[in-house]
Amino acid sequence: MAKTLPKGTPIFLILFTIFSFSTSATAAGFSRTLSPAKLGLKREKLSHLHFYFHDIVGGRNPTAVRVAEAAMTNTSFTGFGAVVMIDDPLTVRPELSSKLVGRAQGIYASAGQTELGLLMVLNFAFMEGKYNGSSLSVLGRNTVFSAVRELPIVGGSGLFRFARGYAHARTHTFDIGTGDAVVEYNVYVFHY
Repeated sequence: MAKTLPKGTPIFLILFTIFSFSTSATAAGFSRTLSPAKLGLKREKLSHLHFYFHDIVGGRNPTAVRVAEAAMTNTSFTGFGAVVMIDDPLTVRPELSSKLVGRAQGIYASAGQTELGLLMVLNFAFMEGKYNGSSLSVLGRNTVFSAVRELPIVGGSGLFRFARGYAHARTHTFDIGTGDAVVEYNVYVFHY
């Protein structure tokens, strides 16, 4: 036989009790705590990757293409509002002909009105050695006229699952005529 509440029980107490039971039942099916070992994760390690990023905006086969711009982009020193889609080669040496180790795929956009600062949203997709098929995700600000820029590594896939770290970018060469650039990257990343 069902129990009844004593006469005079406030309605808010009844509603709170019903809400509490329904919320805890829903939450229990939504998430759970796992041991890293259950996912096959072993000891975390720190890796250093070094490569060159080739941003080619001119010529017959550009790897960086402007896909959008604001109306004021034509008058802005910084190109504020311009959005560029990239599929840039990553190589072992600064020469484009050196060994290809991956591609930088994503977008960068001019996000500064008074200083050339790019919002970088991209993946370093690796295709060589033990990192073949793995990627690192970058999301951050790149002030391209600074000698060294630091960009956060916010995640990854494959061997870089649960990755976190940072990348140092340093312009190796920049062709003012074509706009092409070669950027040296040193990436430091924790991963399992």
